Amino acid sequence: MICIVEDDKEIREMESYALKSAGFDVFAASSSEEFFKGLVGKSAEAIVLDVMLPGSDGFSILKKLRESKETSAVPVMMVTARTAELDKIKGLDSGADDYLTKPFGIMEFLARVRALIRRSDMQKQKEDGEADFVTLGEISIDNLRHQVSVSGNLVELTFKEYELLKLLCSAPGFVFSREQLMEHVWGIDMSIESRTVDMHIKTLRKKLGVAGDIIKTVRNVGYKAALS
Repeated sequence: MICIVEDDKEIREMESYALKSAGFDVFAASSSEEFFKGLVGKSAEAIVLDVMLPGSDGFSILKKLRESKETSAVPVMMVTARTAELDKIKGLDSGADDYLTKPFGIMEFLARVRALIRRSDMQKQKEDGEADFVTLGEISIDNLRHQVSVSGNLVELTFKEYELLKLLCSAPGFVFSREQLMEHVWGIDMSIESRTVDMHIKTLRKKLGVAGDIIKTVRNVGYKAALS
């Protein structure tokens, strides 16, 4: 089932009709309250989430989804008229998996929803074989609790920062290009400038403190995690 949260009736009906015509079951809501009330007892394959909504906006809804055990892994595509790069980064950094700006073509919309579900299925397969704990130097990653600690002290990371650190530490010494990091962490369909990776590496190092030195810059290539 695909969930839609969109206050514009015409857009909501258009998205619903397109998804139903493509064979998906759909639940559509016009507000945060209606969405969370209707979500009870339902299992969502993906959520199409507008940013500008009455009451709680899309960013607030996304935060609540990611904090809930039941919905933390459900893929979310944000749909909005906002085009500023900082708005995109805010949504993706908060845990969104894709970002589509209005106006958009219905075929692109369907293609992105299908890609979202496909990537989610691939991620689940990968996580089935993922280690519960990853440790590198003073950094410990608890994949069961989705927590990171440095020398035993918890470090608060955003969703994307966590995924970035997990990927680097899961393959110590391996050099990831910026393109590879964007593909694995942000998804292959993300049209984000490569400096987004550099921005996240910078804030990640800062949050890790002295342990941030584990993340090495490989000039003209990308980044790796290594103790020396």
